[in-house]
Amino acid sequence: MNTVELESVLTCPHCGHPKRETMPIDACLFFYECDRCRALLRPRPGDCCVFCSYGSVKCPPKQVDCACGCS
Repeated sequence: MNTVELESVLTCPHCGHPKRETMPIDACLFFYECDRCRALLRPRPGDCCVFCSYGSVKCPPKQVDCACGCS
């Protein structure tokens, strides 16, 4: 049984600022404002949320959908 990771490091594609964030368990986060440059991040086309686009770990719903270990 795979455990779902709830923390991910979001890295801003504009300034490179990393920040560890706790992900919501049952929802996707569509917008995220970078603490350093204030850029408003949105998911890349085809991704469901900012964690899937810019995070070190995909969001919990994607982790559950991909229980085989792919990412």
